[in-house]
Amino acid sequence: MEQTLYLVLLLIALCSVSECVQRQYHFINVLKTWTEAQRYCRENYTDLATVDNMNDMKELNKSVTDGSVEYIWIGLQKTSVNKWQWSSGDPADPVLYLNWRSGQPDGKDECAFMRNGEWHDGGCSDRLTFICSSSINMSTGLVFVNQMMNWRDAQSYCRQNHIDLVSVRNQNENQQIQKFINGRLISNDVWIGLFRDSWQWSDQRNSSFRNWKSGEPNNQGGNENCAVIIPKAQGQWNDIPCSNQYPFVCHEDKLILIKESRTWSEALRYCRQNHVDLVSVHSEEMQLEVMNVVKGASTAEVWLGLRHSCTVGLWFWVSGETLCYQKWAKDDSDQCESGVRSGAVQSGGDQRWISRPETDKLNFLCSRYE
Repeated sequence: MEQTLYLVLLLIALCSVSECVQRQYHFINVLKTWTEAQRYCRENYTDLATVDNMNDMKELNKSVTDGSVEYIWIGLQKTSVNKWQWSSGDPADPVLYLNWRSGQPDGKDECAFMRNGEWHDGGCSDRLTFICSSSINMSTGLVFVNQMMNWRDAQSYCRQNHIDLVSVRNQNENQQIQKFINGRLISNDVWIGLFRDSWQWSDQRNSSFRNWKSGEPNNQGGNENCAVIIPKAQGQWNDIPCSNQYPFVCHEDKLILIKESRTWSEALRYCRQNHVDLVSVHSEEMQLEVMNVVKGASTAEVWLGLRHSCTVGLWFWVSGETLCYQKWAKDDSDQCESGVRSGAVQSGGDQRWISRPETDKLNFLCSRYE
């Protein structure tokens, strides 16, 4: 008993926060149009580069081995559909939470501000104070910036000095932000991180991360429908006609869904022979990536690299890492009476983890690189 308790405490001590690498970027120094670059990336990697956050942006910039080039294609292209999104990448879904004032948005403007706890759409060039999400203020996670800026400049300020313009994901957060505003006697309107645009990633990912250079996108000439990074401007973005020819960056997703029904042991063997391993999930960020990929599965659950030890009553990853982050659907993760148990993720619904007999035959997720 003491030995088991010691092992549990040791594993807890080993849990630490680690950076999650979702994809690898590959710089291709060959001149192609946006469509030609897209075709090349899809044939040789996963797709033209998608960027979810500033960490991705830094990794993409590091992949560029020739800083003298003027422009480099990424996988962002304008569509005919405008939708509201959060600057941080959180989903802006009416089913989840939106708090527009009656009659808002009126469809005229592209950026959102808060007034008396309700949201309004405003012109992105308007100059307002704003609220950043931040790790500095431990009590609220919020920082009020008492400077008048347009929405894009406010976004850049928050990203450079804090995390991002604030997201509001539920009623409780909206009330906390309004209380935060009232406590500072802020009477004027304040920018939040909600914006609307018609840009879409080539791989159809819902990422709302944008890193436009100041004044962009401006659609000069009326046909600038594709996005490039500008190496000489710290990788900020510009909109450009898709028919121009530039080098480009492809991305390769870490995860690959195998739509074959195999037992857990067969899935493990396949991943290790053809890729790296059955996938390990160590963070909410990686779980979101898993959730996105398994939507295309042909089985209701998809194997993960999770294994249960009845001897010590613990789950562990086959890659050797400790199970620190967890996303179980229900408390059945310690059952031992039905033989060897392995872990899977639901491909639909809440997409949480479940315990299944290892002899079940499911689709599975492999990792492509360490």
